[in-house]
Amino acid sequence: MSGLREKILSTASDLFQTQGINSTGVDTIVATAGTTKMTLYKYFSSKELLILEVLKEGHQDFQTWLNDKLNANARHPAEKLQKLFDYIEEWITAPEFNGIGFIKASAEFPKEDNPVHILSAEQSMQFQEYIKQLAKEANIQDADGLSLQLSLLFKGAAQAEQMKRGSDAIKYAKTAAKILIDGSLTR
Repeated sequence: MSGLREKILSTASDLFQTQGINSTGVDTIVATAGTTKMTLYKYFSSKELLILEVLKEGHQDFQTWLNDKLNANARHPAEKLQKLFDYIEEWITAPEFNGIGFIKASAEFPKEDNPVHILSAEQSMQFQEYIKQLAKEANIQDADGLSLQLSLLFKGAAQAEQMKRGSDAIKYAKTAAKILIDGSLTR
């Protein structure tokens, strides 16, 4: 990937997370990245395509990070499920945490037929499917139900922490997740 393309993506990601997507114009992105509109449009033919790429990259980075953490620190499927919220807590409480891209983007693009909203909804479902796969591997009988419950806890805690740093929402979500997971593993 081109260094300049990566710089534009990184700059746009930072600005979208801290200032909002709709509040961040192309002029601000190119000025902050130290480039030109012509260069930005060389790599991304529209702001919408830039937004979609930022969302894809951010989601992939998070999934890769979480996968790597779980694979390095858990041997058995049930253990991965049990450690899931340990790493979610680590991510949410990190100083650089600014919220979940797909939640923020769907709020800024609420029309369900908008490509940004569509991708946001897909990423939300992908994360829920990821949890469902962990639950299935751990032989959870109601993997669908558990994955929905855990994804709701994750999204709610992340949203609460985005709104007020140090809210402790993730600690309560983690406690609730442990109860749900332990209850599902003993059935």
